[in-house]
Order: sequence, then C-alpha cells, then structure tokens
Amino acid sequence: MKKVLVYLFTMVVALSAAGCGSNDSSSKADTAAGSTAESAAESTAESTAAESTAESTAEAASEEDSPYTLNGDFSKGADTAKWMASDGWSNGSMFNCTWKGENAVFEDGLLKLRIDKSWDDSYTGGEYRTNDFYGYGLYEVSMKPIKNKGVVSSFFTYTGPTDGNPWDEIDIEFLGKDTTKVQFNFFTDGKGNHEKLYDLGFDAAEDFHTYGFRWAKDSITWYVDGKEVHTVTENIPTTPGKLMMNTWNGIGVDSWLGKYDGTTPLTAEYQWARFTAE
Repeated sequence: MKKVLVYLFTMVVALSAAGCGSNDSSSKADTAAGSTAESAAESTAESTAAESTAESTAEAASEEDSPYTLNGDFSKGADTAKWMASDGWSNGSMFNCTWKGENAVFEDGLLKLRIDKSWDDSYTGGEYRTNDFYGYGLYEVSMKPIKNKGVVSSFFTYTGPTDGNPWDEIDIEFLGKDTTKVQFNFFTDGKGNHEKLYDLGFDAAEDFHTYGFRWAKDSITWYVDGKEVHTVTENIPTTPGKLMMNTWNGIGVDSWLGKYDGTTPLTAEYQWARFTAE
C-alpha cells in the first residue's frame, strides 16, 4: 500500500512539474514570437524609410544631373513650385476668353489646355506658365495643337508692364484654321510684326512633334523636330520672360485666325516643355 501511495505521490509531483514547465515554455515562446514580430515590423519600417530616402535622393540627384535648367515633364503632374495655371483674368482685346485654372489639367500623362464655355455662355481658355523668368538659351516643347478655326495654341516667352518690364516676347503659335503650318513671331519693347508662317509638311494636330527656339543676344533661331527653319538677327528682345503655353479663341481678328464657330470643348496637348540656359 505504501508503495502505491509513494508511486501516486511521485506521479503527482512529476505532473505538476511538467505542467509548470509547459506554462514557462509557452510564455517564453509567446515572448519570443512577440519579439520576432516587433523586430520584423521595425525592420519593415526601417526598410520603407530607407527606400523613401533613396527615392528622394535619386530624384534630387536626377534633377541635379539634368542638362536642363527647367524640365517640365508633364507626365509627373503639376509642379506648383515652378509652374502655375492662370486663373480669373483675361488679356482683353482679341482674346475672347477668361483664363480658368480648371482648363489646365493633367490627364493620361499630358498637360491639356482647354477652350470651353462658362455657365453664362462666355468662353474660357487654358494657360500654364512658369513662376520664374528665363533669358538666353534653348526653349523646347512637345505638343499637339487644336485644329479649329478661330483659335490659337501656343508656346512662348513673355514679359511686360504687368511685371514692371518692357513688352518682350518670342512666339511659336499654331492657328487652328491650318495646322499644317506654324507661325513664328517676336516683340521687342512692344514692337512686333515679325510674323513668319512656316509650312511644316505635316499636320501638327495629328501627332506630337518637337518645336523650339534658341534665343541668343544677337539672334533667334526656330526649330521643328530639331531642324533649323527660321532665323532673325535684328531688334532681338533682351528682357528675361516667363515660359508660357496657352489656348484661346479670338474675336475681331477673323482675317488672321478665321471666324471662331463656338465649338467647345477644344483641347491642345503637351508632353513636356523645357529650357536650357546658354
């Protein structure tokens, strides 16, 4: 009988010890699992932060290494540090529209400048411009203009009395009545009438092409798809201006643009615009 009691007592002690051991092991396992999870979370957070820092550093390095003084890559959307959409005013005179910020939109990797109608049946246009002023160098754009009588799609530099400067301007303009041609022009201290209509040999409204001009102290040279097509060497503008693009419908200039028929919406598309100082 004593042997039986001793045996039972021994079994109880053994089971109790096993039970305590099991609880300790479980607690240690839970602690180890929690520690592992925390370490994994911290590792993931550190990895994410590192990736974010690397991306920012790469982007900054990319901009620093860029050959362009200004690179408006519109596939990346709006860059409010360098560009703005005109909103709430009109140029008057031949511009039969008011600029609206909502008419400069980023869609499908493009900047789209629209001519549209307002609630009161007046017309609205789209304009996008730099915040800063730029001088001598190479200006380039990849664009597809509007094809419609009475409207203009443009790429140009401008400054004037609203900036406290003389009116200096260099233009690339597409007249929607005939987009197989492009018009070049410039103004020096308000004096213009230097229009040159160049036959492209293709319809600019059908596909993207590159247009540009090199502004130097003693000349302006315009380019189409990298080819030099027109140069002027007298009365060259000297005042740095803002780089601008706009779309607008005219009034009172039918002999120049053709009579606008009121079609809306109309949209010009821009892939990129850039400037390289020289």
